[in-house]
Amino acid sequence: MGRMGRHLLGLAVAGLTLATGGAAFAELGQPAPWEWHLQESATPVMDNIVWFHNFLFVLIAVITLFVLALLVTVVIKFNARANPVPSRTTHNTLIEVVWTLVPVLILVGIAVPSFRLLFLQLDVPKADLTIKATGKQWYWSYAYPDNGKFEFDSLLAQDKQPRLLGVDNEMVVPVNKVIRVQTTGADVIHSFAVPAFGVKIDAIPGRLNETWFKATRTGMYYGQCSELCGKDHAFMPIAVRVVSDQEFASWVESAKKKFASGGTSTYASAAGPTQ
Repeated sequence: MGRMGRHLLGLAVAGLTLATGGAAFAELGQPAPWEWHLQESATPVMDNIVWFHNFLFVLIAVITLFVLALLVTVVIKFNARANPVPSRTTHNTLIEVVWTLVPVLILVGIAVPSFRLLFLQLDVPKADLTIKATGKQWYWSYAYPDNGKFEFDSLLAQDKQPRLLGVDNEMVVPVNKVIRVQTTGADVIHSFAVPAFGVKIDAIPGRLNETWFKATRTGMYYGQCSELCGKDHAFMPIAVRVVSDQEFASWVESAKKKFASGGTSTYASAAGPTQ
């Protein structure tokens, strides 16, 4: 196979991968090679985000095609050859009303679901479980005040997959329960973000922010700090393991013993790639 043939084969494979949305490589709760769409949803909030994204995409595509059709019409029907004597029309009341009213209706149609989604994200319902996530340079600490007030650190584990997302101690939560996440920063501004949950909120020193999610499927879900926070910002992953109620109760009992005193990880014991 010649050089041109190899290039064409590579483009064909890339196109096929894009067309299938990376389905052959995709796993729930983590990014996939050649992924061009949003991660698969695992919460009601993310369901609404995906719907709103698709709605806007269709709307933008229709507007773009309409404007393109207008431009093509102008080029074909109103060029100098087709109209040697140009029109002297300066006003058209109907057109002026339409091009004012239609954009207003479009903006209202975008605003209503947008505000509804913002309210869904910001209005934290009654929580079944509260977790405090503290961003540090460059790892996360999780506290469970409702379950014995134990706390542990979660650091990048270089021997775990997926690369740069695996950690030594995951956040563990029960499935189909409202989880309130309170965030703060111990040193600089961080950002707690888990794409499959539709969650992204700043962790600011001296301030307590909160968000929520309700995972509807068990499994592992990954995120990362999404605020530039220093030299190891790229090595500050978030891993959330969603389990059944029975598994969560069992994990809580073991976590109380493991992290009761001196059981938390330390940054020195799990140094990042640049250490």
